[in-house]
Amino acid sequence: MACLLSWEIISSIRRFQNKRSDFKVGAFFVGAFSICLTFASAMKPQAIRIKNRKASFQYFLEERLVAGIVLTGTEIKSVREGKVSLNEAFCVFLMDEIFVRDMHIAEYSFGTYNNHDPKRDRKLLLTSRELKKWRTKVNEKGYTIVPVLLFINERGLAKIEIALAKGKHHYDKREDLKKKDTKRELDRLKEY
Repeated sequence: MACLLSWEIISSIRRFQNKRSDFKVGAFFVGAFSICLTFASAMKPQAIRIKNRKASFQYFLEERLVAGIVLTGTEIKSVREGKVSLNEAFCVFLMDEIFVRDMHIAEYSFGTYNNHDPKRDRKLLLTSRELKKWRTKVNEKGYTIVPVLLFINERGLAKIEIALAKGKHHYDKREDLKKKDTKRELDRLKEY
């Protein structure tokens, strides 16, 4: 708001300066411009990237897709503060829509009685073609949809990356742990 006001002030000063040649703009113009630059830099979206680390350990992630997510005002403010947990989250189909369940978004610290429920179902925004394709795959045995990443794009909108996943068995998880351990050992040996 202050940035818009300062630009309005600058443009009115320029119009006044064009009418009167003896008017000097001076430091006020520079001060208003620096105020506007300060507010513009403060308005840039932050780099928020919240990952579901358990997803790659518990599932084979086959296909990925980026979807929009419907959030209320206090929810998006909590997301921008980074107070989100995707660890227990999963996606379900209700009617002809897809929802994320058990994604925990903490209550906004400055929220009043209008604060949101931290574990409510949140609707995902996908095209009908994508919904039909993924619904048929989920109806197959062993497939589920898991949120992998929650981020804020360059326009300041919250997006969620979901993946079509198939559950791992215990021996698959043990193999992954062995691979991580051997990779860690090799990296340690390369340093020396």
